[in-house]
Amino acid sequence: MSEATVDLAQLSGLELLRTAMTRTDRPPFIGDLLGIEVGELEHGKVVFSLRTRPDFANPLGTTHGGICATLLDSVMGCAVHTTLEAGVGYTTLELKINYIRAVPTDGQRLTATGTTIHVGRTTATAEGRVVDEQGRLVAHATTTCAIFRPHHRP
Repeated sequence: MSEATVDLAQLSGLELLRTAMTRTDRPPFIGDLLGIEVGELEHGKVVFSLRTRPDFANPLGTTHGGICATLLDSVMGCAVHTTLEAGVGYTTLELKINYIRAVPTDGQRLTATGTTIHVGRTTATAEGRVVDEQGRLVAHATTTCAIFRPHHRP
């Protein structure tokens, strides 16, 4: 099946992510801006990584917390998305992050893993962790997502 004939609206969340991340004609997303690389896309689990760089710096010269926040929001939200049926959407309602250690801006690889905790009819929860190249915890988080299911009228 060619890229042009795939109807993304008919794909489950996991199928959609797997397809969208490999398409040459996919629309741009935040990951392009930050250099996010897709590691794993499984049912209820997503792994993304990126390399820090000087333009990620905060005023103290270390990687801005927003970089980890974006990584965590992305992997946790996408982990939820992998569990949803075709035509079902979601959005982040709440994001809670704990920052554990500073990260230099010198090309350090950060790897984020998001896993679902609960996926219900109207809400989902997930957790995420970011580790550095040495496997040390950099930040961890939880999220609550709203799930949007199509209304079926008789």
